[in-house]
Amino acid sequence: MLMSYINEMYLQIVYNCYCVFVSLHQFCVAVSVRAATICKKTNLMEILAQIDWLELFAAVLGVVSVWYARKENILVFPFGLVNVSIYIYICFAARLYANAGINVVYFISNAYGWYLWGRVSEDNSRLRISRNTPLQNVLSWGGIVVIYGGALLLLRYANRGDVEYLNSYLPYIDSFNTSFFLVATILMAFKKVENWVFWTVGNVVSIPIYASQGLYFTSGQYAIFLILATLGWLEWRKKSATNTQPTVNN
Repeated sequence: MLMSYINEMYLQIVYNCYCVFVSLHQFCVAVSVRAATICKKTNLMEILAQIDWLELFAAVLGVVSVWYARKENILVFPFGLVNVSIYIYICFAARLYANAGINVVYFISNAYGWYLWGRVSEDNSRLRISRNTPLQNVLSWGGIVVIYGGALLLLRYANRGDVEYLNSYLPYIDSFNTSFFLVATILMAFKKVENWVFWTVGNVVSIPIYASQGLYFTSGQYAIFLILATLGWLEWRKKSATNTQPTVNN
């Protein structure tokens, strides 16, 4: 049993390290191209004018929010609410419509998660970290398929007049991220360890996608998210094991 646990943990760490390496490589390639363009400008003010300060501010808030999530600190939610509010605007401007929509859902789920994490039950206890049951795992992955299909159909219908958008990869990527991030957000609200798995998949995809849209701070944010998701998975897994241990009465 112990060896099985160690082996599973080792494989997860190796996988996440690989994802971090690949995603950071993609991010660095995209940023280096942008940096080459910016550095051609000799005027400091011109360089500063190239920076999207609103995006940078939102990215910092996002990193702080995930840091608190990793630590199981309820401050994840107020920081998250401000972060997603800004990204609703940013994603619409970048034509990432499904991601703008998912941020609306994030806002609602952050508010609900804030309520769940802060609620005290009748036995004076709070929500504790736990693992998915087999049925909850089936529902989570089934939700991925349903949400992806629904989001893709909705996007293609809503943008039926935008031939450029329909012929690009964006509808598929938008729908993919929507499905994984929505399930991850719901699982986090209920303090399920598996939320970090879904965050990891979405983060890997988001890094090069946001970089390709010129949102380099956001892309960097997701690279940091990927690292924090790995750390969060390790910490929450350990806490869930402690929470499930039977209490010994002396």
